[in-house]
Amino acid sequence: MIVSMQDKGEALLSKCSKGFKSLVRRKQVDSVHVRREGHQLARKLTALDLTAIGVGTTIGAGVYVLVGTVAREHTGPALTVSFLIAGLAAALSAFCYAELASRCPSAGSAYHYAYICIGESVAWLIGWSLILEYTIGGAAIARGISPNIALFLGGEGNLPAFLVRHTIPQLGVVVDPCAAILVLIVTILLCAGIKESSLVQTIVTTVNVCAMLFIIVAGGYLACKTGWVGYELHGGFFPFGLNGMLAGSAIVFFSYIGFDAVTGAAEETKRPLRDLPLGIGMTLTLCCILYMLVSVVIVGLVPYYALNPDTPISSAFSANGMQWAAYIVTAGAVTALCASLMGSLLPQPRLLMAMARDGLLPAFFSDISTRTQVPVKSTVTTGMLAAVLAFFMDVSELSGMVSVGTLLAFTVVAISILILRYAPPEEVPLPSSLQQFIDSVRKQLDDDSQSMERKEFNDADIVEQSPSQSDHGEASIQYPLIEKQFSEGNQDKQNPRRRRNIAVWNIALFCIGVLVLTSAASAEYLPRLMGHVLNVLKANRLRISYHISLECGMTKHDFIIVYKSNILMLLIVLLGCISLVRFSFGTVGAAILLCSLVVLACLNQDEARHSFGHTGGFLCPFVPFLPAACILINAYLLMSLGVGTWIRVSIWLIMGALVYISYGWRHSSLTNAVYVPMAYLDHIYRASSSHQV
Repeated sequence: MIVSMQDKGEALLSKCSKGFKSLVRRKQVDSVHVRREGHQLARKLTALDLTAIGVGTTIGAGVYVLVGTVAREHTGPALTVSFLIAGLAAALSAFCYAELASRCPSAGSAYHYAYICIGESVAWLIGWSLILEYTIGGAAIARGISPNIALFLGGEGNLPAFLVRHTIPQLGVVVDPCAAILVLIVTILLCAGIKESSLVQTIVTTVNVCAMLFIIVAGGYLACKTGWVGYELHGGFFPFGLNGMLAGSAIVFFSYIGFDAVTGAAEETKRPLRDLPLGIGMTLTLCCILYMLVSVVIVGLVPYYALNPDTPISSAFSANGMQWAAYIVTAGAVTALCASLMGSLLPQPRLLMAMARDGLLPAFFSDISTRTQVPVKSTVTTGMLAAVLAFFMDVSELSGMVSVGTLLAFTVVAISILILRYAPPEEVPLPSSLQQFIDSVRKQLDDDSQSMERKEFNDADIVEQSPSQSDHGEASIQYPLIEKQFSEGNQDKQNPRRRRNIAVWNIALFCIGVLVLTSAASAEYLPRLMGHVLNVLKANRLRISYHISLECGMTKHDFIIVYKSNILMLLIVLLGCISLVRFSFGTVGAAILLCSLVVLACLNQDEARHSFGHTGGFLCPFVPFLPAACILINAYLLMSLGVGTWIRVSIWLIMGALVYISYGWRHSSLTNAVYVPMAYLDHIYRASSSHQV
């Protein structure tokens, strides 16, 4: 009986261990050894094409509206500095993306990198979040195009009848045919081929950039004529102080989201090791320069408090007698939205294709057209879904969910850089069909290793059997080289393993410290929540206490004074406790963060990083400090998002977990994979290729 229970316990433990290992299993970097079945994506994109895709996706119509709101409420004339700080913060993620894109140039972007460096469950989480981001982002952009087209044509009444928004009386739903048609047009264009769609993207992005250059040149000319009145204010350059400028940086940071779309076309790039980092760098640099120049001009044309929050650029030109410039600004906004729509719909089919290749989604999504060499089925599916959402739903309330997917991806990419540098995967998965070659190579290498150990042991015996070896000191003097090599060989085998374990634990501790610190720093809603609770308590307690006070002979006036003083004292105590708890948690998180970062900085980076993936590409500088700063910034922005956004995202993630458990976990291509050390890989492929010959 006891033996049976022990067997059941061991079986349950083995099953749990196997289930946990399946959550952290990692796939192999796509390399010359990996041969894709079926047709391949067409490698036709250059660095210029990638830059057009990145700039088009990044510069949306938000900049045409965002500058007014941020300048009026947060920064004042310091808006340019806010854009610069936000651009530098985005550059941290761009550096991490650039290295991983050149080392692992495959479709899937952050999902692909997480699958290689962290594990399958985290990769699924990122992939599922990015699916939501691209779908809602595309629908939201499409819903914003029709009002701008109507504005450009002089009003909604000038639109054709079949493009005008109207309300379904029975449902109270505002449908937008123009948005749905635009999504379908972009979907057809994406199905035509990557080179054709990138050419259209380049044209549309060029028009958008020309519109922004017009704003910069014409606005600068007007500002020179009027004497840059926006900067001659009594409040100075920082009317809202340093905190306002930093708050503005956090808001305009989201204007830089979109450069990661470059990595979605990694498999279609001619020279990925060079063009992918170049495309990411050129995208971010160009966007930052344009944002800063536009903000310099607009804030200088009129005082920041006079900017129209809805149409800041048009109103600034109108205030200086250039009403006709509104047409050019509106044209820029329309082209910016069209380019962003194309950029949002381009990466999602490649992401679905990558997830289907790995078995986490049905194979339907991995099919590639023989004629156009693009994933047509995935493109049509995502385009139809986005068109339906754009037609029926006003997804502006869900736009915050787009930021969650992007920030999660940025954070995971930075963590992947730390893992790649300090603890890259030691084993790679191979298909079970190569089992006989794996066993043969493993036996051969083990025999060689044993023979080497026997040789070392015999060499050590020579030392032991020497007549002059009366003690350890004499032996080390007589045979110093043999003893030194023998001891160094054992240290070389132990030290890398110990160093890797230390690195892994400190990376985990750093992430925990960041989570604790950012949670404490962003928990500003707690005092407001406590205020609401106290109001409820006050309303209920007031009635009870008043009746008790009357029975005790206290007057109504005295009762109100005592009651208010008690409530005030209680509020002060509670707020003090909350502040103390937040400060304590923040201090603990900061201590964990700093200690783990110092340990990582003192550790040597793993030598295996040099042979990981495709070598010779871009390398992220200042590791571990740059990825650590990237993780901290993105985690803070994630924690600062509203509670309602996180509730909606949590529902989506729970749905994703159910899909993964019911399908992805069971059909993963790594289910029956055999993991072998990296050192065995070349020997196994050589053995299998010679057998096939």
